[in-house]
Amino acid sequence: MHYPSPIWLPGGHLQTIYPATCIAKPPVAYRRERWHSADGDFVDLDFVDGQPGRPLVVLFHGLEGSSNSHYARGLMAALGARGWSGVVPHFRGCSGEANLAPRFYHSGDAGEIDWILRALRARHQGVLYAAGVSLGGNALLRWLGESGHGAEFIDAACAVSAPLDLARGGEALSSGFNLLYTRMFLQTLKPKCLAKLEQFPGLFDRAALLAARDLYAFDNVITAPLHGYRDTDDYWHRASARHVLHDITVPTLVLNARNDPFLPGIHLPTSASSAVTLEYPEQGGHVGFAAGRFPGRIDWLPQRILGHFDAVANSRALEPAEPCDAA
Repeated sequence: MHYPSPIWLPGGHLQTIYPATCIAKPPVAYRRERWHSADGDFVDLDFVDGQPGRPLVVLFHGLEGSSNSHYARGLMAALGARGWSGVVPHFRGCSGEANLAPRFYHSGDAGEIDWILRALRARHQGVLYAAGVSLGGNALLRWLGESGHGAEFIDAACAVSAPLDLARGGEALSSGFNLLYTRMFLQTLKPKCLAKLEQFPGLFDRAALLAARDLYAFDNVITAPLHGYRDTDDYWHRASARHVLHDITVPTLVLNARNDPFLPGIHLPTSASSAVTLEYPEQGGHVGFAAGRFPGRIDWLPQRILGHFDAVANSRALEPAEPCDAA
């Protein structure tokens, strides 16, 4: 499915910023559930309830995203139009209320993905698809690769604009115009961390947090030590999804624009397992993919994700049935 980049929206930065801030998001009626975790914390999940027997699509959001993010609302609206069900689980601290444990979330959070998907599988007997965007896409790919055949209780997966190589992505976000995105993230991350420090005095170095001016410094103070990594270098290396792409057995689409400012195309992996489709259009920005005439639409990305799921379902429908054993 070719991405038709609008002529009136040139360049990776405009293609990233404009769809997220200037194109109207479709209305979505969510139903919220709160799940309590084994470590005494909670996650909030926003559901769109479809028709019984139809597929359920799980969407893991990006860094500081939520069910209100443009890509989440776009996909959930598309699911509603089909009569499918959808759910956006919020990573710790992203649902509008501070979480309770001395941790947040991170790009390699495969354990969190596993808990949520297995719980959803236990209560949904039909087709189950999983998608992830940006950080959520990387975490989903990590889970798929680390789990191998154990992930095959989901039927297909899709990762959009995932930072497959965290070190190269971190470098890209640490200079020039890209510092705009870094400042945007830090504007919401730092207050959350200061509130967490009030919950857990001494959890990290307050002065070092306030001095952080890029994600490398922030991850060194917060993300790495709070989630079991030695430092930023260890975190960015071990959590990068590029290391596990050859271990994925679930049919998976990896969709990244080559002009994504968060991970330039030169750093995109060129090989993966036979179950993985690497799709790298030249245009699209970071989770942008605006389409149509000005002022544009954000419906191309949901249709691409659902198109992948449809293709997997159709290919399985065409597979020959297993022969019966002789009596």
